[in-house]
Amino acid sequence: MNVTAKNLLSALILTLTPFASAHAQQVPLPKTAADVPAPPAGTAMSKAYVQTVGRMAYVWGYALVNSHNRRAGFAYLSGQNGNVAGLNGGVVPMAPVNQSAMLTDYVDPSQTFVTCPNQDVVYGAGYYALDKEPVVFQVPNFGDRFWVYALYDARTDQFAQIGKPYGTKPGFYMMVGPNWKGTKPAGITAVVRSSTELAFSIPRIFKGDSADETKAVQPLINQVMFYPLSQFTGKMKTTDWSKLPKWPTPAGAVGETKWVVPEKFYEQLPGVMKLVKPMPGEESLYAWISSVWTAAEKDPAIKAALIESFVAADKDTIAPFFRWDQNGRPAGNGWNSPVNNAQWGNDYLNRTATAKSNMYDNRPVETKYIYRDYDSEGRQLEGKYGYSVTFAKGQEPPVKGFWSLTVYNDKHVFHPNALKRYSLGTKSKSFMKYNPDGSLTLYFGAKSPGQEKESNWVPAPEGEFSLYIRAYWSDPSIINGTWMPPNVVRSN
Repeated sequence: MNVTAKNLLSALILTLTPFASAHAQQVPLPKTAADVPAPPAGTAMSKAYVQTVGRMAYVWGYALVNSHNRRAGFAYLSGQNGNVAGLNGGVVPMAPVNQSAMLTDYVDPSQTFVTCPNQDVVYGAGYYALDKEPVVFQVPNFGDRFWVYALYDARTDQFAQIGKPYGTKPGFYMMVGPNWKGTKPAGITAVVRSSTELAFSIPRIFKGDSADETKAVQPLINQVMFYPLSQFTGKMKTTDWSKLPKWPTPAGAVGETKWVVPEKFYEQLPGVMKLVKPMPGEESLYAWISSVWTAAEKDPAIKAALIESFVAADKDTIAPFFRWDQNGRPAGNGWNSPVNNAQWGNDYLNRTATAKSNMYDNRPVETKYIYRDYDSEGRQLEGKYGYSVTFAKGQEPPVKGFWSLTVYNDKHVFHPNALKRYSLGTKSKSFMKYNPDGSLTLYFGAKSPGQEKESNWVPAPEGEFSLYIRAYWSDPSIINGTWMPPNVVRSN
């Protein structure tokens, strides 16, 4: 090999050596949500893309915005009426934030403010801002009576197990926000923590139909109270809830308030997202939604496209959730039922469906909800026809608490009727009649099924209606679906 060739070969070897001896270098893998790149500012966004994200954000954020707007509504109405607890429209319990209010009997059947109420329990309600101060709540001695305090966060998930199914003892309890770092005060039995600063409570106390039952439950109801920690004295407080003032019905109020208004969603969602921190795994979802909102702040066309998507989603995606076949999954014989109620996690589909149709379910171990709009032939239930539901002997809903079957009109509220009867179930056993073979047949329709059957009849409106089973403190067979409700048969 001549000198020139040797020089060229040496030069080539020197040139290639760094590559030949180098090792592969690993690109660092993300270890936290902050390590995951988000869409950079200024990225071009088509109208179709913006509206795709907008629809998704509307479905995802519907329950959260709903919760915050309800709290704001409680605060506004109590403020307009002296900043005290009261009965909105004379029927719905409301209170200033960080306090509660109770009914003293079943919810008035004429009310149209809240969908899918029941006439099995005495209700209470209260919204809280736990970043301001912890809240104490009292548990009187309910004895053998069924009761449960459902405590919800801003996502409509329950964050505590308080009630008869859990063996909760009488005493004082305290709920705190996600950032609370205090110590449990003396006299407080236990502390429960909400994942969000917003919390909502719905105490439910079972009561039979009789006047004696109504009288017996009053001393207990009067001790069901929620109040700021600064008002805690270690002694059980009492309020005579029968003396709550009755507030006038707000002007223009017809039916349940539309708590999520698509035209306002653009302004409201970012504020809610600041208060409701991401669940594990939601960080990228937050970043994705925020990237489009950031773009919309600088581009009116993107903002307009977003608002258009909210209006469309409200009509095309949210509105159909009011139908029961769009809620949950089949529960057998034409009924549907949710699975994850009040423990939704990332089940955004059913969280939003329930927020639209009947917000604030109990957890399944507390209450199993089963509902339908159609008869056994798939035809819409209409009061101009008569219907029957027959539970075979021993096949009524198996519960440790109680059960009921309720009729709702097409707005998911009660149908006023001369019998003043809106449901049948455990509370009705003193007058319901069983068939000779031990089975139980219930009747539904606008017309009486005949005098001998009227004890088992719930009047329905002439038009469309739906049926709704509640099984409180269900046996596992209801929760796991091995027990199925009977079909609904239209009579000739």
